[in-house]
Amino acid sequence: MILPSIILKCLQKIEPDASFTGGMPRVESSSGKRYFAKVGSASEKDQYIGEAESLNAMNKAAPGLTPIVFAYGLADSGGNEATSSQSCAKPYLLSEYKDLGSLTDKSGQTLAKRLATEMHQSMSENGKFGFGVLTFCGATRQENGWSDTWEECYDKLIGGLLDGLKRKGRFTELCTRGEEVRKRVIPHLLRPLKIEPVILHGDLWSGNVGTDRETGEPIIFDPSSYYGHNEADLAIARIFGGFPSSFYKTYHEHLPKTEPADQYELRADLYEMYHYLNHTLLFGGSYAGSAMRKMDRLLRECP
Repeated sequence: MILPSIILKCLQKIEPDASFTGGMPRVESSSGKRYFAKVGSASEKDQYIGEAESLNAMNKAAPGLTPIVFAYGLADSGGNEATSSQSCAKPYLLSEYKDLGSLTDKSGQTLAKRLATEMHQSMSENGKFGFGVLTFCGATRQENGWSDTWEECYDKLIGGLLDGLKRKGRFTELCTRGEEVRKRVIPHLLRPLKIEPVILHGDLWSGNVGTDRETGEPIIFDPSSYYGHNEADLAIARIFGGFPSSFYKTYHEHLPKTEPADQYELRADLYEMYHYLNHTLLFGGSYAGSAMRKMDRLLRECP
């Protein structure tokens, strides 16, 4: 397969004397190194930029926990660097290639420790919640921007999902209940928290984590990052499983539950609700019922 010229140019800058074989997404160098490469459509510019910036922020916080990004940007039809103002420009990304297996008990414990002691200790430089570029959870554009408080940031994230569901016109009751959660539950649970904005993966489920077959170390990828409350990063893993039972225990041994700790499970429900709403927006089906059950419990428990 012939590599896109923009990818080949980037590879040649990294290894000027090497030759390259294979195609996207896996490229092999004559030196033995492997790369992950992809080129998207013009409509995916924001997704590619968001993914690259997310990976860079996480790798800065916890080096080696994510694949290293070597290059990303926009290219024109001739394979030259382009600007966002060029409507036909396509996004590209070049990073390390990782041969991954499933998360093991050992790598899961390592992941928990590195999240708690490295990544979830890395605060935004401006002290605000949110992110500097758009990121996407699946195909859903997240309402990032910058917020002064976690309450404001999370309310915007939920509000964006509810707006999307309202446009579909099939989830009136769910949206009404969601607005009540915004009005009552989010202020009740999030306003009292004394927390700093730390970098989150944003979509940390078993499909986006693995164990490097060469090193045995955990790797996380395909992020939708923003700076928020560390506990929010544990939510979607609870929904879909795939993490060893020791993961949460190890994590909280290194980073205790935020006070008030007796509201930890309610906060977990609130953070899981985001992903149930997002899956309802993306896939519909039973996810709407799951989101409704989370809302019902939260509204019962919060005055």
